[in-house]
Amino acid sequence: MKICITATSEGLDSEVDPRFGRCSHFIIYDTETRSVKSISNASAAASGGAGIKAAEIIANAGVAVLLTGGLGPNAFSIFGELGIDVLVGAKGTVREAISQYEAGELQPIRSPNSTPGFGMRKGNGKGRGMKGGGMGRGMGRGM
Repeated sequence: MKICITATSEGLDSEVDPRFGRCSHFIIYDTETRSVKSISNASAAASGGAGIKAAEIIANAGVAVLLTGGLGPNAFSIFGELGIDVLVGAKGTVREAISQYEAGELQPIRSPNSTPGFGMRKGNGKGRGMKGGGMGRGMGRGM
C-alpha cells in the first residue's frame, strides 16, 4: 500500500508540511517494499486550484492514504470519490509521520478542515486604493 506524506522537501528526513495543495513535495512510501519516492508538487505555485491539481498528482501515484495537515473542500471531495483515506496530526519528519501512522496515532478526517487558499502567500497590505486617495462624488441629477 502506498502512503503519501506532504513535506517541505525531499526524503524521509524532510519535515511534514501541514499544507496539502501548496506543500513543496509529496513523499510516497510503499509499506510493502519500504521504497520511497519524492514528487515535486508542481501545483504549489498555482494562482488557483492548487488543491485539485495536487489531488490529481496523488491519485495518479496510486496512493491509498494521505497524511497531511489541512485539506480544502475540493480536494477532500476528490479523495472521497477515489476512496483515498486522509489522516491528520502528523508531526516532525516524514519518517516520524510514517511511524505515527503505523502506530495508529493519526486521526482520519470526515470533512474538509481547511479553507480554499490556505497557505497562499499574502501581500503586505499596503495598497492605497484610488489614485490621489479621493472618492468621486457625483453631482448629476440623473433623469
